[in-house]
Amino acid sequence: MGLEDHPTVKKYREKKAEGSDLPEPEKLDSDWLKRLVLNAGADDIGLIGIDHPGIADQRQDILEIFPRTKSLISIMCRLNRDNIRSASRAISDLEFLQTFEKVNSVARAVVAFLNEKGLRAMNSSSGFPMDMAKWPGKMWPISHKPVAVAAGLGVMGLNRLLLHPRFGSFNVLGTILFDREVSAYDSPLEFTPCIDCKLCASVCPVGAVGADGSFNFATCMTHNYRDRLGGFQDWIERVVSSKDVKSYRKKVRDSETVSMWQSLSYGICNKSSYCMAVCPAGESVIGPFLDDRKGFVEEVVKPLQNKTESIYVVPGSDGEAHVVRRFPHKTVKRIGNGLRPNSAIGFLQSLPIVFQPHQSEGIDATYHFSFTGEEDCSGTVVIRNMTIEVKEGLVGTPDLHVKADSRTWIDFLAKEKNLLFALLGRKIRLKGPPRLMKAFARCFPS
Repeated sequence: MGLEDHPTVKKYREKKAEGSDLPEPEKLDSDWLKRLVLNAGADDIGLIGIDHPGIADQRQDILEIFPRTKSLISIMCRLNRDNIRSASRAISDLEFLQTFEKVNSVARAVVAFLNEKGLRAMNSSSGFPMDMAKWPGKMWPISHKPVAVAAGLGVMGLNRLLLHPRFGSFNVLGTILFDREVSAYDSPLEFTPCIDCKLCASVCPVGAVGADGSFNFATCMTHNYRDRLGGFQDWIERVVSSKDVKSYRKKVRDSETVSMWQSLSYGICNKSSYCMAVCPAGESVIGPFLDDRKGFVEEVVKPLQNKTESIYVVPGSDGEAHVVRRFPHKTVKRIGNGLRPNSAIGFLQSLPIVFQPHQSEGIDATYHFSFTGEEDCSGTVVIRNMTIEVKEGLVGTPDLHVKADSRTWIDFLAKEKNLLFALLGRKIRLKGPPRLMKAFARCFPS
């Protein structure tokens, strides 16, 4: 049987011929599309085009996974806030897991319906899974929060959560890509739901949320994501490096082992998310805070602040210092977070993410890094006034110039190569005061 004689091919040809005189599909009606998504179970929806400036930095990533993309649907499902506010992480985690599943289910149902109507569409995961082959770089194909901000579903708050005008921080996001323009797109909110109460900063056990507006990503991830990503990697290395059961139990308590089992068996579990729990932003959320602020703090904030628990930190990090100073009744657990680069370029790109500003106090220096060997690249790092700036190439006059074989440098960061031996073998060379290298390392504890 030839291809053109196959029943499936013949049916397709006939169907296409019947509609050959039809015009190209017009823009989708935005109201119809929004009703479709809401009826599928979403609590709110926003629409933007692929050329929206708010997602310019991820446009290429989006087109790589779905080149036909012309529009994006931002989907939101609300979280039950009393579950998230519970001092029991088991109750909070269950709410997260179920709502992530709901968002993915809604997005999949919408995509299936659009496909039935002859439209091309794709939904990405609301949370996990991600493209782990890209670890520790950008593993997620779509950043849902910037899409939601551009689509008018909210504004990023001090806690780095999307604050919806009604539901506040109690939401989970998803995104659908599809191949049609729509009749009307949405615009960003003209105000922020954040009321600047700074409760998120007051309750963060590792001080990742700064009252001054700063945010320490590495410190947040180290604790909250202990049972996943780099935390899991660190746990595996503790298992492997243990001589026997007794030595393992000295490193990892039984409760930590079964916590890891729970995350692997039932889904990702958080260690905190307190910044979401205490946030009073949003029309349907703010009432108890406005009516009785003292009572709100007693009922919602203090149980989380006073909770006796383990806080996971990298030794020498800002997070460790914060726990000791602010929450002495909580137990400091010193671990690694797995955030080690696997390339010289990745090293330079990761520096602003893992930088610990309070560890840099008193440093005013410019560093040049020149890498050769497997990679040929360079970068300039300026640490001044407890801030960091990373520039491509060698800019200005350095206080310390580090020249290194790229593979040796990555192995050194992974603690697989000795710095002294690398210096003696001239695989790593320093031009400038060695003390500045020690000062640099202090800003990036691992």
